[in-house]
Amino acid sequence: MDHSLYIVVPAYNEAENVGRLIEDWYPIVEKFGNEQSRLVIVNDGSKDNTYEILCQYAKTRPLLQVLTKQNGGHGPTVLYGYRYALKKKADYIFQTDSDGQTNPHEFEKFWKLRNKYDALIGKRTVRQDGWSRQFVEKTLCFILRMSFGVKIKDSNAPFRLMKREVVERYIKKMPDDFNLPNVMMTTYFVYFHEKVKFIEITFKPRQGGTNSINIKKIIKIGWKALGDFRMLKKHIHDIGGSKMTGTEGA
Repeated sequence: MDHSLYIVVPAYNEAENVGRLIEDWYPIVEKFGNEQSRLVIVNDGSKDNTYEILCQYAKTRPLLQVLTKQNGGHGPTVLYGYRYALKKKADYIFQTDSDGQTNPHEFEKFWKLRNKYDALIGKRTVRQDGWSRQFVEKTLCFILRMSFGVKIKDSNAPFRLMKREVVERYIKKMPDDFNLPNVMMTTYFVYFHEKVKFIEITFKPRQGGTNSINIKKIIKIGWKALGDFRMLKKHIHDIGGSKMTGTEGA
């Protein structure tokens, strides 16, 4: 079938990586999407020349859509990209990051399963991005299990293919500045028994540039996330009720 594919990528100070990112992922949009498909890279108020490089590439690549916004962090930038894809009526939304840690060659196995599942999410069994990130992910999965009673294999993997309908269903429940939308989206998928499958992916070290997330920021995001989780947990039964009645957009 002829499906539109929107690949959403947040980018902040990624001047060293965006060229390679486009070379890697633009062919994926060309091969698997249709003429309405786009590689959407959202510049999150970069202080380097990321945006200028993106605009230069866009001159010769009609399926490359460059967006820019004020700096708000990774999570809000992902949400910004998701909402743009929904506005453009994307059939499928795929999200990855701009640091070169994911492998575009692994996309095809996700795409081949798109008709069988509502969401296909990467599972980073072996991670090469440092012990602190691995510790955070394990802690997140533990908190989600305690808070929502869900057992999740990888809550925040930046390698996920989702049908428009499920993204649209749950994104409305998150504020624009939510820091961990992929975590909460995964939680909703599992909690409400959407058809979701976790598939093992490779996960390389950052390929260039400087990681903008450090332990201090991780702790700050973590504390805010705990409050956000408590807030969203209060509304989770309302979400379930609206899902059953089909009034989630009311």
